[in-house]
Amino acid sequence: MKYIEFSKNKKDLSQIIVGLMRIDKMTPDELARLIDGALDVGINAFDIADIYAGGGCESLLGETLARRPDLREKMWIQSKCGIRDEGFVYFDFSKKHILEATDQILQRLKVDHIDSLLLHRPDALMEPEEIAEAIDQLVKAGKVVDFGVSNMNPMMIELVKKEVKTPIMTNQLQLSAAFTPSLNAGFHVNMEQDAGIVRDSSIFEYCRLHDIVIQAWSPLQHGYFEGVFLGSDKYQELNKVLDRLAAEKGVTPTAIAFAWVLRYPGRMQAVTGTTKVSRIKEAALATEIELSRKEWYEVYLAAGNDLP
Repeated sequence: MKYIEFSKNKKDLSQIIVGLMRIDKMTPDELARLIDGALDVGINAFDIADIYAGGGCESLLGETLARRPDLREKMWIQSKCGIRDEGFVYFDFSKKHILEATDQILQRLKVDHIDSLLLHRPDALMEPEEIAEAIDQLVKAGKVVDFGVSNMNPMMIELVKKEVKTPIMTNQLQLSAAFTPSLNAGFHVNMEQDAGIVRDSSIFEYCRLHDIVIQAWSPLQHGYFEGVFLGSDKYQELNKVLDRLAAEKGVTPTAIAFAWVLRYPGRMQAVTGTTKVSRIKEAALATEIELSRKEWYEVYLAAGNDLP
């Protein structure tokens, strides 16, 4: 396993993050085995959110940690707040909600702090002063160590940074071999193709410029939760290339898909969404290989993209 320096507080964070979005149907014993399996291959980073199963995923993790208190010191735990589901989904970055949501996260997890708190998707009504007051209060109280955002573009981050003095350590962004709108726009600068439309204000380049860790979510998905591209008839050419590279390097296509994401030259992490230890082990192998520039572009083109 390879590690990154996430912040001054954490200098050895695994490049693979275990996402706990789908654990609500597991038992505490099953979840403990999943966590042990991740730790066994060097993964120490775990991501969750208060919206997952309406807090049920956090409650299950909390119950698991209560039964296995030895796990907490081995785990870097990140949670997210800001998405509210009250008859319909909306976003809330008010000071009151951030403070209340974080306290509820800690109660469900049965811990006194979380290692990282992310604002979950952008709130158009956000007031930077309120966010600053909330984050400063949480950090001073020792309830939150590091702070980040998700799915924000550069100007949104600049707006938050206007008042928030706690460094923004990470931005969660969707990226996979079959989901590359940010890369497409870069390749087609100043051209008339639809691929040249800049939809995110060059957020990947912004994160590199400002040393913000990119946490790539859905690294095996195409579209917005439209399905996994591995083995999909829709991506036959991509799967041929992934299968060949996997055979050449002695790993699985899953590892190649993760390695493709991690090859982007920013400070990268990739979030798994699996509840199977075997798949976590496959993803972990991605950090042991590095695709050549030619191999990386071959995968990109095989996904149906083109270059000028």
